[in-house]
Amino acid sequence: MSDFLSSVNGYIWSNALVYLCLAAGVYFSARTRFVQVRQIPEMIRLMFKGEKSPSGVSSFQALTMSLAGRVGTGNIAGVATAIAFGGPGALFWMWAVAFLGASTSFVECTLGQIYKTRDKLTGEYRGGPAYYLSRALAHTKAAPVFKVYGLVFAAVTVLACGLLLPSVQSNSMASAMSEAWGVSKWVVAVATVILLAFVIVGGVKRIAAFASIVVPFMAIVYILFALVIVLLNASEVPEVLRLVFASAFGIDSAFGAIIGSAIMWGVKRGIYSNEAGQGTGPHAAAAAEVSHPAKQGLVQAFAVYVDTLFVCSATGFLILSTGAYRVFEGESESGAVISDGGSLPADAEVGPTFVQTGFDTLWSGAGSSFVAISLAFFCLTTIIAYYYMAETNLRFLLGDAATLYIRPLRSTLGSNLTMLLQALILVSVVIGAVSTATDAWTLGDIGVGLMAWLNIVGIIILQQPAFRALRDFERQQKAGRDPTFDPSALGIVGATFWESYDPRSKAYQEESLSS
Repeated sequence: MSDFLSSVNGYIWSNALVYLCLAAGVYFSARTRFVQVRQIPEMIRLMFKGEKSPSGVSSFQALTMSLAGRVGTGNIAGVATAIAFGGPGALFWMWAVAFLGASTSFVECTLGQIYKTRDKLTGEYRGGPAYYLSRALAHTKAAPVFKVYGLVFAAVTVLACGLLLPSVQSNSMASAMSEAWGVSKWVVAVATVILLAFVIVGGVKRIAAFASIVVPFMAIVYILFALVIVLLNASEVPEVLRLVFASAFGIDSAFGAIIGSAIMWGVKRGIYSNEAGQGTGPHAAAAAEVSHPAKQGLVQAFAVYVDTLFVCSATGFLILSTGAYRVFEGESESGAVISDGGSLPADAEVGPTFVQTGFDTLWSGAGSSFVAISLAFFCLTTIIAYYYMAETNLRFLLGDAATLYIRPLRSTLGSNLTMLLQALILVSVVIGAVSTATDAWTLGDIGVGLMAWLNIVGIIILQQPAFRALRDFERQQKAGRDPTFDPSALGIVGATFWESYDPRSKAYQEESLSS
């Protein structure tokens, strides 16, 4: 089975997907005139400004929900894996895919806002790739094709976020805790399930509230501790930078043979970590209460920077500056060692151990515990975000049938299947916690790859509404107005929510105040 999964993963994560991600980032950067650079001040301002209502969360809460999905084991174990199999240069390609991916994230998240809707069961905003894939061209002859496309994406996302991806997070968390404290992986699995059940049953509001507290706190603490260690090893920073760039472009003879691996692992782990183009960000973006879709598109673009340029860079510099790394030939731990930083134990496995060893240089013996605690919070919030995305796509698949009342069960079909999904994701967490890391990561990569293929091809086709929204936003911004959105004036069809939405109406003001 492991060989079969690896074979499937190899087809999905071929060079074609890697270069598609990079090419899409270059294209969207050019089309938006590098919005990811021009609008950085506005991104930061909008993060802390915005309304919320009974239907939608604030921009900041939507950002933290998105970061909950982005900041996870990919920022710790993922970076270590990328360096082990792609060399230090993989870190450069993670930066590259983050910079370019910020524009991709803007496009997909703006589309998520444009084509969002209200859940008939809960009244909460819902949106994401399945929604814009099925709605953006609903007025054209291609409507039947894209309706099916949306359904396929929704089904893949329910499978990936409800079953495949949670197991990766729980595996890393259980492994780190077992390494640090000798705790049984079954104990970790049971404790995680209890905490998850409390949060996810509460719906999007409880998820947003939980994420808005936990994610910023843990991200800041983790980055600060990593920076302290990097500063203590400041003399190594020039060599670290040389290693990163020399390895990225094959300048260093030691890494010349694995330049292809550096690109592959940098892009693969970069996308796994920051999720730009994968189609996960638009789900959280659609939940935000904003007066113009481009506002949340900008906020979500900044989330890519937070994830990769801040958190992943902190991990990468920590590993490299402390010498807690080992680079293997052939993208396997069984391959010959190309480079060894000299700090790792001889039997160290690729993954959180690299980071734990790096932290141990600051306070011997504390590294394992700190990384285990960090992973516990990061992975827990990521699994919660996965559940939200899976639930959103389940709602899409059900459509109006979600409200169908089933008398023997005294509840709706949507409610019953939601409970089944909750049970599925909890089972996935348990299985992942006690399974091998290799199989868990392979399954996770398959889920990420499938979603990325479908979403990137989709947004390349549906890009125009996002560009129109950006031009409209910047025109109103230049005129000194707080931008509002009128899809009809821009020739955007299918944005049914916005066609009847007036953020300045008295009803809206009262609704916002009551929340």
